Amino acid sequence: MTYANPQVLTDVEWVKQNLGKPGIAIIEVDYDPKLAYEQGHIPGALLIDWRKDMNKPDVRDIIDAGEFEKLMSRLGISNDTHVILYGDYNNWFATFAFWVFEMYGHQKVQLLNGGRKKWIDSGGELTKEVPAVKPATYKVPKVNYENRVFLEDLLKMKIADPNLVLVDVRSPAEYTGEITAPPEYPNEHAQRGGHIPGAVNIPWGQAIREDGTFKSAEELRQLYSSKGVVPDKRVVTYCRIGERASVTWFVLKHLLGYKDVKVYDGSWTEWGNLVRFPIEKT
Repeated sequence: MTYANPQVLTDVEWVKQNLGKPGIAIIEVDYDPKLAYEQGHIPGALLIDWRKDMNKPDVRDIIDAGEFEKLMSRLGISNDTHVILYGDYNNWFATFAFWVFEMYGHQKVQLLNGGRKKWIDSGGELTKEVPAVKPATYKVPKVNYENRVFLEDLLKMKIADPNLVLVDVRSPAEYTGEITAPPEYPNEHAQRGGHIPGAVNIPWGQAIREDGTFKSAEELRQLYSSKGVVPDKRVVTYCRIGERASVTWFVLKHLLGYKDVKVYDGSWTEWGNLVRFPIEKT
């Protein structure tokens, strides 16, 4: 079986054949550009610094529509630009960016299947040259928050909807509270370890092959349905700050075609710090 929306993905060979063509923007999305983009990137690739460009740290929120317009304009992206996103160590932050692009209505956006890892492993060229950009004019056509859920909405959903399934996509050690943050991000943790009561644990990486690409539709369908995450449920994914949760959101919504999937990007950083909010550790 094929993916529900195969057009959301592109592959290394297509990118190689279309490098430098007008109307196409390749963007690397990095958590730390010094460890990735600045060490070498796909020729012609632009940079989105996830922490600086996608977020408003003073209010712990993603950029709003006006700030998205400014970012796109600065990168030389217009409304009809075909955007290809790929990530650094993995596609966590590129998939988060895809989630934001969809939120602000950009029509032509794809994820490079396998990301930076697949590009390098396939012998793709890297360069340190930063492309010159001619600023563009960008206008957000619409804002759609249907793929996002806030804490207050989640609490209402848990009370009102018995068909809700919470998917904790973190590692088993985070889920059980053995650790409070991934080893690579030791300073970004909550006061408590554990998970939201009732959440099932399906680590994001179980959807990915060793080469960084997504598993087949049938493998993915079996993975999630075996844990009760089926198409007729309302699904909310979460992790620590939302980046890994966006990978599972992408899989469920776009690759498997689930109709009602949202990201709780407040995630464990929010829930694990709340006073009088219950947690589970098993």
